[in-house]
Amino acid sequence: MFRIGVDIGGTFTDFAIWRRESSGYVEIGSHKLATSRPRLSDGVIAGITELVARHGVAADERILVVHGTTVSTNAIIERSEPPIALLVTTGYRDLLGLARLRLDKPIDLFNRRPTPIVPRERVFEIEERLLADGSVDTPLDEASVIAAIEAALARGATAIGICFLHAHRNPVHEKRALDIAEAKFRGLEVMASHEIWPQQSEYERAVLTLLNVYVKRTMAAYIGEIDAFLRERLPQAKLYITKSNGGIMSAAEARKLPIHTLLSGPAAGVTAAQALGRQLGIERILTLDMGGTSTDVSLIDRGRALTTGQAEVGDFPLLMPVTAIEAMGAGGGSIIWLDGGVLKVGPRSAGSKPGPACYGQGGRRPTLTDAYLIAGYLSQKGLLGGRLPLDLSLAESAFAEIASELDTDIAGAAESAIQVATSNMLAKVLPFLARQGVGPSDLNLLIFGGAGGIHGPILAEEIGIGRIIVPRIPSVFCAYGCLVSDLVHDGVHSVRGAALDAGLVTSVYAGLRRDGDAWLERQSFPGQVVATDRVALADMRYAAQSFTIPVEIGAALDAIDPIAEILRLFHEEHIRLFGHANSASPAAVDDLRLKTIGRQRKPPVSTPSGSGDRASGPASRKAIRFGSRMLRDVPVYAWNKLPAGWSVQGPAIIEQDLATILVPPSYRASTGPCGDLELVGI
Repeated sequence: MFRIGVDIGGTFTDFAIWRRESSGYVEIGSHKLATSRPRLSDGVIAGITELVARHGVAADERILVVHGTTVSTNAIIERSEPPIALLVTTGYRDLLGLARLRLDKPIDLFNRRPTPIVPRERVFEIEERLLADGSVDTPLDEASVIAAIEAALARGATAIGICFLHAHRNPVHEKRALDIAEAKFRGLEVMASHEIWPQQSEYERAVLTLLNVYVKRTMAAYIGEIDAFLRERLPQAKLYITKSNGGIMSAAEARKLPIHTLLSGPAAGVTAAQALGRQLGIERILTLDMGGTSTDVSLIDRGRALTTGQAEVGDFPLLMPVTAIEAMGAGGGSIIWLDGGVLKVGPRSAGSKPGPACYGQGGRRPTLTDAYLIAGYLSQKGLLGGRLPLDLSLAESAFAEIASELDTDIAGAAESAIQVATSNMLAKVLPFLARQGVGPSDLNLLIFGGAGGIHGPILAEEIGIGRIIVPRIPSVFCAYGCLVSDLVHDGVHSVRGAALDAGLVTSVYAGLRRDGDAWLERQSFPGQVVATDRVALADMRYAAQSFTIPVEIGAALDAIDPIAEILRLFHEEHIRLFGHANSASPAAVDDLRLKTIGRQRKPPVSTPSGSGDRASGPASRKAIRFGSRMLRDVPVYAWNKLPAGWSVQGPAIIEQDLATILVPPSYRASTGPCGDLELVGI
């Protein structure tokens, strides 16, 4: 089987290739194209076409394409889709406007609430009411459903979301409303909250429903373009889309539930880090993915990616479990500017067109990539193996005005921009780690993305991480994550307020297991899933707390007293996160969840083959600016020429076609057993 992983970034579209299932990790290939705008699918199709031709793949050969996409995310952030409407229970018309009452910036007198994705005039009340236990208090008024949809269409709505009170306990009214809409308004896109994520919290549940409805048409069209190309040119190909939880799902599922794709690209990078960590025997990893537009960090602890049910996309909360990612508006294409004499980096980006000034494609504003070139970190031979040459004079011209305003030379202005970007990262990374109860010195930093190899070591030195891992394909590592992702399904059942006993817990998990197994069967083809794993979780809190923490309780389900063991695990996790627990205080379980994982075959661990032309000496030498001083005669090494067991004391530059790695003076770099680089502080 020929496998292709695809990840779209703000500047480049990345491809990772696994040619045959007998090949190992070091044989994973890579490819990179400029991201095609505005039709992102064009670049994906062009890349697949080039790879199939290059590797001589027959039209009838089985191909697996796994794609991480930002199409749904961009649509939400830009609010570029046609208007939609929402149906709610009578009395809840202001659900979206009220949100959670509290302000995200309570000490900012100028702070404003985010504008709801559906304005109040397109929110319609429906006569119906369920009680908290799911029993019917007021039957559904079917005539009001028809009238509301007619009014919504008259006001320009192109799709409808439904979120009724307590539908997570009993979706009877939502299901009936869907039936009415299908019968009376054929062709109209209508979805209900119980289809998306049946969990308590009406506001968050309504938001998830609306976001899914909002991007569904665009995602269906986008995926359809790629799917149609594959059906016509490669009829044995199967398309999967990566999910925000680090797994993958079929293209058909992604068309129906695009809400699961909002963090798909960054999540794939974390999945790749998990896979590499397992190969290297590393269980505690801070990932840093720095591309052209942004930088994402995440945490892997005890070999598992950190997940959260409190993520956000744009102005909106994501209630469902997703890979916990802290995003920062600093990437290689981030524009550097002055705000009243204060140097700023990002969040605006030069993108792929025109790109940084040094690309010579018409960009005039300075970016971090221009700063890297001026500082000497990047080679003027260019990126993409020389296919994208870099012009130092254009980078210096772009920085001239900044340097003049700061009363410094151009090299000093470039290094100042790099320092500002590092400070911005510190301001995000340190609080992120503190919230997880983890110190930087406990972690290994795994860096990837087009700019990660340069800025990752600078950040590591600042925050005190002593070991850095650079994968052998850092520039397309998220695309590699697409190749090693598994089929993952998250199921949830709300038990808040119920009298919890062993019988109820057993019954709930039996139902969640059936749902997960059925989902896997729908998503996969024969022989694709080689093993199935399940992770049982409970969202728990002390009775007086307003927030929950996820607790892994799989070990408790077979205990003599499961409830007592679940409570013990909760107190233990509370201590780990917050340093204290109160076993005498009553604890509550709000939701029971089950993660079902259909394992696929992965590239086996392998080591680079020997080569007679490998040499440990530098290919050239150059001057770089680091730590506010010029470092002369810094060696530059070609990564693909380095033999196993090679090492060097920084400062040094290590280059490959798709990435550049900076080795600071305080680190020693060496080649690892899988062809990766390891930087260790001295």
